[in-house]
Amino acid sequence: MVFGQIVIGPPGSGKTTYCDGMSQFLRLIGRKVAVINLDPANDELPYECAVNVEDLIKLSDVMIEHGLGPNGGLVYCMDFLEKNIDWLQSKLQPLVKDHYLLFDFPGQVELFFLHSNAKRVISKLTKKMDLRVRLVELFFDSHLCSDPGKYVSALLLSLTTMLHLELPHINVLSKIDLIESYGKLAFNLDYYTDVQDLSYLQLHLEQDPRSAKYRKLTKELCDVVEDFCLVNFTTLDIQDKESVGNLVKLIDKSNGYVFAGVEGSVVEFSKIAAAPLDWDYYRTAAIQEKYMDTDDEDIRKI
Repeated sequence: MVFGQIVIGPPGSGKTTYCDGMSQFLRLIGRKVAVINLDPANDELPYECAVNVEDLIKLSDVMIEHGLGPNGGLVYCMDFLEKNIDWLQSKLQPLVKDHYLLFDFPGQVELFFLHSNAKRVISKLTKKMDLRVRLVELFFDSHLCSDPGKYVSALLLSLTTMLHLELPHINVLSKIDLIESYGKLAFNLDYYTDVQDLSYLQLHLEQDPRSAKYRKLTKELCDVVEDFCLVNFTTLDIQDKESVGNLVKLIDKSNGYVFAGVEGSVVEFSKIAAAPLDWDYYRTAAIQEKYMDTDDEDIRKI
C-alpha cells in the first residue's frame, strides 16, 4: 500500500514550492520521499525529482512541433502521458515499496475540471498501483479572502474540481503569511476557511458597484456551493513548521497513513535540529502515532 499527495492548483499558487518544502519536512520526520514532476513545462525544479515527465515529453518541443500554444500544448502532453502510462508506472515501480510519493501536476486548471485526461492518469495510477493519495489543491494566494468576487470564483472552481476528479480532497489557502499585506478582511479568517453562511458575503458584494448588478447570479452561485456543502479550506505557510505539521496531520488522517504502521518513522532530534529549515522542536517523527487522540500542542514539545 502506497501513500502520497497529488498537488494541483493554478499557476502561481506555489505548487513547486510546496512540493519542495513538504518533501523536506517529511524527510525530517523520517519518511522516504519521492517527488514526481508531471509538469512538462516546469524547467527549473528546486527539488530533486525521482521521476520527471520531461524525460518523456516537453511542452516546448510540443509547441514547436505541432504549432500549439501553452494551453493546447499542456493538453497534448497530458494526453500523451495517458497513452504512455506504462512508462510512468515502470518509473514508479521501484519507489512504491517504501516511498511516500508527491506528484507535482501542471498548473492549468482546465486539466482538472474540463478535460478528463488528467483524471484518467490519476485513476489508472491509483487502481493499478494501489495508491492511497490525497489531492491537495493549492488555491491561489490568500488574497482571495480580501476580494469577495474572487473568493466566490475560488469556491466554484474548488467545487467543480472536487466533483470532477472524485478524489479525497483538501483545499489549501497558500501563502497565508502574506494575508495582512492585502488589507483588512471583511470577516474573520475562519469565515473564509469554514465557508460559513455566504449570505453575509453577498451583502458585502452589494456594496461594490462593480458586482451589484450581478446580485442575483451571485446569490444562485453561493446557493449551489452551500447546497453541496463540500468546500472548505485549510491555511498554509510553507515556511512555518507548525503550519506544515498541521497540514501533514490532516492529510495523514484523510488518506489512512496513520493506520499504516510505516516503519522507520523515528528520527534523531539532533538530525532535525541541524536541518536547514530549522524545524528544531520535533523530538520525534512518530507524530502520526499520536494523530488520532492528541491535540496540536503534542507535536510541539521542546
